[in-house]
Amino acid sequence: MINVKLADGSMKEFAKGVSVGKAAMAISASLGKQAVAGKVDGELVDLSFILQNGAVLEIITLDSEDGLQILRHSSAHILAQAVKRLFGEVKLGIGPVIEDGFYYDMKLERSLFPEDLLAIEKEMERIVAENQAIKRHEVSYEEAERLFSEKGEQFKLEILKDLPPGEKITLYEQGEFIDLCRGPHLPSTGFVKAFKLTRVSGAYWRGDSKNEVLQRVYGVAFKRKKELDEYLNFLEEAAKRDHRKLGKQLELFMFSEEAPGMPFYLPNGQIIRNELENFSRELQNGADYSEVRTPFMMNQRLWEQSGHWDHYHENMYFSEVDGTKFAMKPMNCPGHMLIFKNNLYSYRDLPVRLSEFGQVHRHEYSGALNGMLRVRTFCQDDAHIFVREDQIEDEIKEVFKLVDRVYRTFGFDYSVELSTRPEDSLGEDALWEVSEAALKRVLENLEIPYHLNEGDGAFYGPKIDFHIKDALKRSHQCATIQLDFQMPEKFDLAYINEKNEKVRPVVIHRAIFGSIDRFFGILVEHFAGAFPVWLAPIQAQIIPVSGVHLDACLRFQSELKQLGVRAKVDGSGEKLGYKIRQAQMQKIPYVLVIGDNEVNDNTVNVRRYGQQNSESIPFEVFKEIIARQIKERSLESELPAGELV
Repeated sequence: MINVKLADGSMKEFAKGVSVGKAAMAISASLGKQAVAGKVDGELVDLSFILQNGAVLEIITLDSEDGLQILRHSSAHILAQAVKRLFGEVKLGIGPVIEDGFYYDMKLERSLFPEDLLAIEKEMERIVAENQAIKRHEVSYEEAERLFSEKGEQFKLEILKDLPPGEKITLYEQGEFIDLCRGPHLPSTGFVKAFKLTRVSGAYWRGDSKNEVLQRVYGVAFKRKKELDEYLNFLEEAAKRDHRKLGKQLELFMFSEEAPGMPFYLPNGQIIRNELENFSRELQNGADYSEVRTPFMMNQRLWEQSGHWDHYHENMYFSEVDGTKFAMKPMNCPGHMLIFKNNLYSYRDLPVRLSEFGQVHRHEYSGALNGMLRVRTFCQDDAHIFVREDQIEDEIKEVFKLVDRVYRTFGFDYSVELSTRPEDSLGEDALWEVSEAALKRVLENLEIPYHLNEGDGAFYGPKIDFHIKDALKRSHQCATIQLDFQMPEKFDLAYINEKNEKVRPVVIHRAIFGSIDRFFGILVEHFAGAFPVWLAPIQAQIIPVSGVHLDACLRFQSELKQLGVRAKVDGSGEKLGYKIRQAQMQKIPYVLVIGDNEVNDNTVNVRRYGQQNSESIPFEVFKEIIARQIKERSLESELPAGELV
């Protein structure tokens, strides 16, 4: 007999040679039926794994995150098996689990199209219905090499060759299908109940542009059909909110092959961007920041001095001027270091807060570009705060207040992540320890829950990242606070302390929007293009019932513009219903219809975006309402109760 420690801390005795699956059945029949894998001494294993005396065992079911990952991994194998059945000569690449699903990279003799996905799904359903046992085989390198050579699986052979010496090699077999895989997997294909193939794309083998392009089929899988349906509804809603689609519909921005991955802001989009910058500028002015601007292109030696050359040059653009190498700035930090160094500061002058809406350029592979969310040039609402060591914590707390104010204005909930020293870091251990401890103290003193992300800090210092959640509960990393002892050393920065000695300042790197362009794209999807009044390119559309009411509309427009309201008159000859529908299509917050009654009574007939009904309200009252909503940057475009007539 052997003794095994269970997840609840209790000990249980089993017969020697017992598998994880049989142990689960011995614990309880219902658990045995639900079990899909085990975790032994912290490592995921198949149900066939044989337990040893003293093992720590946790039974994995599909209700756990580990179980769901295994379900999706097995779904990828079922996908590959189905494609092989349908299309014959198929060479398999890799089929990993990704967020919400899986994909498999394959080389086929024909191109797959979206309409092929339905046929593949049906074949997958047949494989599931066959309830094929999924069997694990441990083999020698020679056996695996012989098998995949016979099958002509060139990519599997390449994976085999790259395995370290002594690596355990395992194959997984289901029916006629066999694959090279670490596992673990479900006991059988019948455990997969709810899946959907979502799209086909191209992908370089192993992500290397020097390799050939394979076809990648994506899918999602869940334990229950209800969860799958909810996810598909989410995808449908996300497609409606796609910022690329809405950006075109609302004439916000465009892209051109003349500047791939570099956005062009159209007049409507520039209005929104200006509002974002003005909001940030207003907050920063109130917090005693000094706005600066630095050149787009600077000498290569500057980037070598800052450390960006060693850690970032593959993502930079270069040029040559007068025989000297220059680089487009991927970050604003070095320029701000030079500005600080341009003056002599006393300890009484600190903190010095420099902010910039700095345009940066970073090379991204064309396949990674994604509208405004992933571009090659973008504007950062960057700031660098030069502080004494005793000011670090108080200053970071002030940055937290700014971040909170901005995100509350847009209605975003957010979470916080602390990222610590990465492998390719600069500087001494002692400075990193001081930096990380300072950030932890701030978070603890503010009583802010945070997730620790080991090894994901910037190369020059640890950082706090803020993750906002949009209307669809998707997470986006935007704001960041980074503590840096390295740059002041590299640029020989100093201030004069109370003893008249030169002392190094500490730098706090700070961004709130992060990339304004990316934040813009997030906002489009968050609001589904229906921006709050203060952000909307057109805040009030004024529509005359007929031509005789046009003069009154122009008068209303003039009065609104004097208040700073972006009002527009639709004086076209189209029918009234068409004009109203067009305003709704443009998601304009307020539509004002002006007819005889409105002209005679100095009222406006107001229709709020998304509402079918309209209300009549005195024009003077409407002016007060919209001016207040713009000034307060209100999220609502509602007319307050009691002010309607």
